[in-house]
Amino acid sequence: MEPVLPLNSLSYLGHATVMIHLDGLNVLTDPVLGDRVLYLRRMGISGRKWLAQQPKPDIILLSHLHLDHLHLPTLRRLPKETPILLPRGAARWLRPLLPQPLVELAPGEEKTFGKVSITVTRAVHGNDPPKTVLDLAQGYFLKGSHTIYFPGDTDIFPEMEEMCEHGLDVALLPIWGWGPTLGVGHMDPERAAEALTHLCPRFVVPIHWASFRPLGPIWHFFTFLHRPGPDFVRFAAEYAPETCVHLLKPGEALILDDGSVIPCDKPPGDDVG
Repeated sequence: MEPVLPLNSLSYLGHATVMIHLDGLNVLTDPVLGDRVLYLRRMGISGRKWLAQQPKPDIILLSHLHLDHLHLPTLRRLPKETPILLPRGAARWLRPLLPQPLVELAPGEEKTFGKVSITVTRAVHGNDPPKTVLDLAQGYFLKGSHTIYFPGDTDIFPEMEEMCEHGLDVALLPIWGWGPTLGVGHMDPERAAEALTHLCPRFVVPIHWASFRPLGPIWHFFTFLHRPGPDFVRFAAEYAPETCVHLLKPGEALILDDGSVIPCDKPPGDDVG
């Protein structure tokens, strides 16, 4: 028997892997369930244990083809009938490797599943315009009884303001990566807080931080594993005090129909009552 979860909620595994439950549709983003990815080791709850707590996904969203987002062993373990939405131009590379139906979409295109529409958004991650398949990147805007934005990996881009104009309930914003430095096409905690001024979400869940670390115990002593989340809470209070921050740990969930279930996270020293 599959787990019984609230109608509208989201569960965070870590990095960019989130299960979104919206109006009866279960949407899984950039699934990476292995405890190791190349030379990276997972921190927190086991991916397999987390997946066992979730219902079967109806849709898989793939934002781009970097190996910390595209994990072939994970995708091969997921149901063969579950469609994967992915960037236009990527399917010919992945079709020989995956059993699932591959649905190519480009920014601006939309698909409807039940009561939920999924619109592809632009992402700025890599060469723009793309030069190779590894430069293909996009995000997804889900609209049902709630609106949810999953950007994959991206920097700020002007079209973000369109989501503000249409009303955005939840933004799942990447705030770091897996190493001590960031390359282009990523947001650090302050840059992600600045993105809130363009997106205007009611709630924000920071993702893509403190989920994987390089192999070796020495990395536990580096602040990039621990600081991005609290730093984002502080910057978000400065840039967008009207947005409620939910700093979820791997394995935690947010119930969207009741914003009081998890209090908004505040910078240290602020009243959180």
